[in-house]
Amino acid sequence: MTAWFMMATWSPYIVGAGIGILIWTTFLLSDRPLGCSTAYAKTAGMAESVISRRKSEAMPYYQKFTPTVDWQWMIVIGVLMGAFLSAYLSGTFTLLTVPPLFAAEFGTDSLFRSLVALLGGILMGMGARWAGGCTSGHGISGTLQLSLASWVAAICFFAAGILVAGLIYGFTFL
Repeated sequence: MTAWFMMATWSPYIVGAGIGILIWTTFLLSDRPLGCSTAYAKTAGMAESVISRRKSEAMPYYQKFTPTVDWQWMIVIGVLMGAFLSAYLSGTFTLLTVPPLFAAEFGTDSLFRSLVALLGGILMGMGARWAGGCTSGHGISGTLQLSLASWVAAICFFAAGILVAGLIYGFTFL
């Protein structure tokens, strides 16, 4: 059994079933959908509260999504801990400033890689807020509830990902 946890890659069928069980359990225990993009907005609100508490408290967005550490915020911590643990147990953990695939396509400049990663993260965060949720919020929780908006969002996430990957790395996978 422990050897299974040390594998570098897992069966997508087993992982999919595990995610399904996780989301059922989440709904059963908390009656809330699984998602984490709101945690990033809440973190921005917490940072803004440090700078200007009155302005952040007056913002309608932060009145609806109170900038606090909550269960969604803890999901982000859990994802980071789980990713580290998985990489460590599988023996694939390494510290890289520029991954090999990026280096092969764009070079080894770590500052450029950091700026691209930051810009990509900002755009993804804005897109998730604009769409009303992230891939886990829409793609897992929303589609499970048969939400038409979530199905459309999930399809758009995949289509955009395929398009951008094709534009960056070429459409060699077709």
